[in-house]
Formats: sequence, structure tokens, C-alpha cells
Amino acid sequence: MNPKAKQQLSDFFQQLEVERRASPHTIKSYQFDMNHLMTYCATKNIDKWANIQQSDIRTHIANRHRQGISSTSLHRELSAIRSFYRYLLKNQWVTANPAQYVKGPKQARRLPKTLDVDQMTGLLEAGTSSDLEIRDVAMFELFYSSGLRLSELVDLDLKDLDLVDKSLRVRSGKGGKARILPVGSKAITAIKLWLLQRKTVAIGETAVFTSNRGTRLGQRSIELRLERWCKTKGITERVYPHKLRHSFASHLLEASQDLSAIQELLGHSSLSTTQIYTHLNFQHLAAVYDKAHPRAKKQTPKQKP
Repeated sequence: MNPKAKQQLSDFFQQLEVERRASPHTIKSYQFDMNHLMTYCATKNIDKWANIQQSDIRTHIANRHRQGISSTSLHRELSAIRSFYRYLLKNQWVTANPAQYVKGPKQARRLPKTLDVDQMTGLLEAGTSSDLEIRDVAMFELFYSSGLRLSELVDLDLKDLDLVDKSLRVRSGKGGKARILPVGSKAITAIKLWLLQRKTVAIGETAVFTSNRGTRLGQRSIELRLERWCKTKGITERVYPHKLRHSFASHLLEASQDLSAIQELLGHSSLSTTQIYTHLNFQHLAAVYDKAHPRAKKQTPKQKP
């Protein structure tokens, strides 16, 4: 790409960060995706964004698919390209969006994996043996209590917690949206225990969850602490932060059947995103039905006399 085209792409990322308040994770993903498109353009000697045709986008996505890239990743790449071209169109640097009508490979519907209530209880009540484990339990309780995303828990500051009102504020969720969430009594107790320990290590730090050096914990550190917790406590199930969020949503839907409320709690912009949990709920009901209904059970063939 020529210098002007590279500057346009750089300006797009700047606009994502400043005007659209996209998360660092989103910007990094878009940069990753657009780098692949630039590599394709280099092989075709395309040096301007206006010279890319719809056939080029189709060929690029098909090539990526043949490389074994998942349909989910390819749909995200197309989304990034479309978004970039909308930015170019707005500034009248191109006359068409070549990715507008390009479809990605069909995505297989994958249901989110969850822990059942007993598994969650076992994970959260395994017992602590150090100050850091007191902190870890507070984090895990909060994931499950309020359905936080990993990035939301990382960004949580002391000022966002209201332990009296038993609530917290997510200042910038996905899409830059803020929301207020309830915090359960178990999580409140765990957080209070951690805050007593936190006073001795975090001086001048605003983050709720800090390392033993008093600095804000990063996403990877939290993932590793959850892996370590499960390993040391003898939990064989693979557990990651988003599985705790999925479990929160699934268990709440099973008990309340209020999909709109769960959408709001999760911070989903579309109800269709939340509806994935109804399939989990149906799977549970179907399993109960198959086990309990007399006409659903497999019949044992009668022995001939």
C-alpha cells in the first residue's frame, strides 16, 4: 500500500479509539485483520484502497479459509473490512464498499460451555490458603455473581464498587456502554475479605484487583490464576473466565426465564445474542424429559415366553 493508504488506515484506528471508544482488544483485532488484507494486496500489486474489487475480497477470504482459518475469524475479518470501508466512504476516499455483499463461510452454531450449580459451588468453596487466593476467590465470585467480561473485571476501580448498595458500575463495557449490576452477598463477603488484604499491597492504585506488587492485574494474569486455582484444588474441568460468565447467564435464565433482564445484565446490544442461552436451557429440559418421561425412555424388549 502507498503511504497515503497506510495513513488512511492509521487514521481509521485512531477514529476507532477516540470517537467510537472501541476497546484495545477490538482495535488490536482489527489491526490483525487488516494486516492480512494488506498482505493480500501486496501479492496483487494493489496500492490503493479504491482499487480493491469485490472479487479481491472474495478471493482473499477464500484463501484464508483454505489456510484453515475458522469461519468465526473470517466473519470478524469481513466485519473489520466493511467497517474500514464505511470510514473511507464517509471521507469520500472510495466510491464503493467491496466487502459489503461478500459472505463468509457458514458458521456452525456452537453453544457456550457452562458449569452446573454444583460444579460452581465446588469451585468457589474450595477454600483459600493465602492472601492471593483470597483475592482470586473474590474475582471468581464476582465473575459468577455479576456476569462480568474479563476486560470489565480488569478495568474495575474502587470507585465503581458500592458495597452498601451491593452493586457495581461497568464504566465501559463492549461498545463503550456503561451499566449498573447487582452484586450477590457471597461476592460482597469475598470482596470485603480481599479489600482488607489489599490495603497492605496497593497504595495509590485505583484498581480493585491488584498483583502482589500493588499494580492492576492484567487479563492473562487472571486467566492463569483461574487455571492454577483449578489445578491446585483438584478441579479437572477446564475453566476460563468467560465460562463463569456463561454459567451466570445459564443459571439465571433457568431460574427466572427472563431473557430481556439477562440481556441487560450481560450488556448485550441485541437480544439475539442472549438467545443462545435458551438453547442451553432447552438442552437441560430435554435431558430431564428423556430421563423422566415414561414414553421417552428406551423400552427393554420383552422376552418371548
